[in-house]
Amino acid sequence: LGAGSGHPRGRVLDFRKLNQHGEREGPRTASGLSEFDRVCGGGLVPGSAILIGGDPGIGKSTLLLQLVCKLAAGGLNAAYISGEESADQVRMRARRLGLSDTNVQLATATNASDIAASLGGADGPDVIVIDSIQTMYLPTLDSAPGTVSQVRATAQELIRSAKQQGAALLIV
Repeated sequence: LGAGSGHPRGRVLDFRKLNQHGEREGPRTASGLSEFDRVCGGGLVPGSAILIGGDPGIGKSTLLLQLVCKLAAGGLNAAYISGEESADQVRMRARRLGLSDTNVQLATATNASDIAASLGGADGPDVIVIDSIQTMYLPTLDSAPGTVSQVRATAQELIRSAKQQGAALLIV
């Protein structure tokens, strides 16, 4: 605790110079989907979090499924976590798109604590899709999934976990 403050003391940050290169720094990972890569500044960056938004039915889930399949085909460990659709629904979409043979890790879950606990380890995913954040919840909060407090808290939990893992996180 800070001297007499009653507040816990945080850890000291490891500051770096802007022109200093980090040990994990490397080029962006291009997905091969040119428009997506252009919007992302050339590709995905490890430890980044990207919010994908749009009207219902516009193709967010389809785009992200294509993205993780392309990245997995390129050798990355990719995970697609659906809170809205069943695993069978995601598999049927992959089959329609001709992507059913791709080595993508697929899970259905809505508990953000369970998801965060599943992302770690030496063979954790390099790219994670959460589809979608409004279905996620933290059991420590009393509010329902989709509420502002749940969306904010689950996003923070998933971003923290992805950053620790060095994975790119895409949230619908």
